[in-house]
Amino acid sequence: MMPRSANPMQQIQKMQEQMLAEQQALGDETVEVSVGGGVVRVVMNGHQKLQALHIEPALLEPGEAEMLRDLLIAAVNEAVERSQAMAGARMNAITSQLNLPPGLGI
Repeated sequence: MMPRSANPMQQIQKMQEQMLAEQQALGDETVEVSVGGGVVRVVMNGHQKLQALHIEPALLEPGEAEMLRDLLIAAVNEAVERSQAMAGARMNAITSQLNLPPGLGI
């Protein structure tokens, strides 16, 4: 928590700097999601950019297109959710220093 005796403008500036640093760091942080027993795996960074995709060769066989589509959708959606949760937790850790009422986080 920031000391109460500090200048409020300095507190805000320091928080902005922390938020910028965290935003930049999120580009290096990743989440990995595996679905279908590991036949599809995706890695996504904290900026919600897909970094890696692994598909077991068996899913590339004829007749597996629908299964592949469903697994890719599930994996990417879960990775986006986890990545957003990771980013939100990082930002909440910084904005909690402001002691805002619940629901008014930045």
